[in-house]
Amino acid sequence: MILPNTDCYHRLVTVPLTHDASETDLAMMRRALLAAEHAAERGEVPVGAVVARGEEILAVAANEREATGDPTAHAELLAIRRASATIGGWRLAGCTLYATLEPCPMCAGAAHASRLSRLVYATPDPKAGYAGTLHNVPADSRLNHTLLVEGGLLEESAAGLLRDFFQNRRRKREKAAETSLP
Repeated sequence: MILPNTDCYHRLVTVPLTHDASETDLAMMRRALLAAEHAAERGEVPVGAVVARGEEILAVAANEREATGDPTAHAELLAIRRASATIGGWRLAGCTLYATLEPCPMCAGAAHASRLSRLVYATPDPKAGYAGTLHNVPADSRLNHTLLVEGGLLEESAAGLLRDFFQNRRRKREKAAETSLP
């Protein structure tokens, strides 16, 4: 596996990952989870993403919305941008996007626009998921390109990371509210 020098660490419906995941898929999702953990340490919602071409990592990213003040600084979008810069072009055909959370409408649209061949995500997003939950942009046959989507790879790890992050955030807010009471 080749790790790039980075600062931040088809046409099918979405299908659950029912077959044994490949070692490459597992390694890539573990790298995305590591990026998500680093995001949580910085106070960002813990979502990580990797764009890979086979075993070659082209880009790794985590959410940076809080740090940058940019509402579009989602892990998936940043990873797609960085992968495009790595290869020197916008077409990411033959590449896979690994994301710890099902992409939102913006990120699912970016996956489509970049011509990725495949999307693998860990846990579904019941409130904003656009790769099979609320809608399925990557598999929408009305679009000029579709990509294979697989969900559920290391789902428990990603879901636990998100659950712990939001529980800790709520506890901190409750504690702050208690200490500010007269």
